[in-house]
Amino acid sequence: MDQQIRKSYEDAKTLYSQHGIDVDQALEKLAQIKISLHCWQGDDVRGFLFRDAELSGGIAVTGSYPGRAATPDQLRDDLEKALSLIPGKHKVNLHAIYADTEEKVDLDELEPRHFQRWVDWAKDQGLGLDFNPTYFSHPKAADGFTLSHADEEIRQFWIRHGKASRKIAEHFGRELGQPCVTNSWVPDGYKDTPVDRLSPRQRLRDSLDEIFSEEIDPSYNIDAVESKLFGLGSESYVVGSHEFYMGYALSRGKAVCLDAGHFHPTEVISNKLTSILMFSEHLLLHVSRPVRWDSDHVVTMDDELLEIARELVRGDLLPRTSIGLDFFDGSINHIAAWVIGTRNTIKALLRAMLEPVDELKRIELAGDFTSRLALTEEFKSYPFGAVWDYYCASQGVPVREQWLHEVKRYEEQVLSARYSLVQNS
Repeated sequence: MDQQIRKSYEDAKTLYSQHGIDVDQALEKLAQIKISLHCWQGDDVRGFLFRDAELSGGIAVTGSYPGRAATPDQLRDDLEKALSLIPGKHKVNLHAIYADTEEKVDLDELEPRHFQRWVDWAKDQGLGLDFNPTYFSHPKAADGFTLSHADEEIRQFWIRHGKASRKIAEHFGRELGQPCVTNSWVPDGYKDTPVDRLSPRQRLRDSLDEIFSEEIDPSYNIDAVESKLFGLGSESYVVGSHEFYMGYALSRGKAVCLDAGHFHPTEVISNKLTSILMFSEHLLLHVSRPVRWDSDHVVTMDDELLEIARELVRGDLLPRTSIGLDFFDGSINHIAAWVIGTRNTIKALLRAMLEPVDELKRIELAGDFTSRLALTEEFKSYPFGAVWDYYCASQGVPVREQWLHEVKRYEEQVLSARYSLVQNS
């Protein structure tokens, strides 16, 4: 390890220790946190099950950066490259349309064997897997409704898909020795104001109850449900609102998924974490960056990311929280997007761990709000960067922007050749 990195780290440790912060202990804790990298950043949410299908469900990807993954092997190669530049051991989050199989199979017919290559790869890499049923980009979702559909035949198709997805997730958890978080999001809703808001929600409730009717050991699978404020084509009414899913999850013992982009433009999820975890055993976060709407920009070190990290650390909520990323930017290098977003998420957690939380709580309880403000502001310029550099070096990944050189090299050697092959075919 570079001597300057080590010296800066030791100096930072001394400074933090004056406020009772054990930096070594913070890094040990940080190394245990698993971030779930979303596979759909690697190929612009196309998947492999229906390769010619148009993206639907109110989801849009902009940009056409060269070299996106076109096969499961390419996607795994790209994920390996990204993970080699990120400190720690993490997870990969799969959607159902990313099945790796030569069989022609529909969503309601999927089985664990259609994902066995992903399981074998995850075992080899020492990774966990998470899962998502795919309730979009399919003819039976073309009119904007799936689990709340008024047509019983279509609704039963999606129920079968939900059940199949949970069995796949159970297989992931059993094979990999760690729980698979299975997150359900549906795009169901109306573009314009409906007359009947109740009936679709009743159908969605009943569909979910049927999907979750089979008990699965939570050491293998954790069920989560995800709300959304609006989507393209469902601007006026979304069946699965925040209130619907919060009520459903808390009454059924499921995890609530909070996506940073799924609320009003001025509403943040950081302020919701402690409230939900007072009444729920588990929480799923989809860390993203909305820009005026649910635009799924790459996660940056902005105020909301830091507040999310602080809430998780200050409330000791990390053991009950699963953290996944959810953005898809086709305008920049796909691997760089993963690396930037994941490193920022981990870095934000580190910054939160390097704050004198116990001291700040004592000051606050004593009513000394002047000291509370002064200390929280001063700690914003404490040398967390020196600790981060040391952590990266000790984990065997590039320090600072050195990772970008690796990505550029990979782009020249792999992505450019991949793009040229596509252009010439």
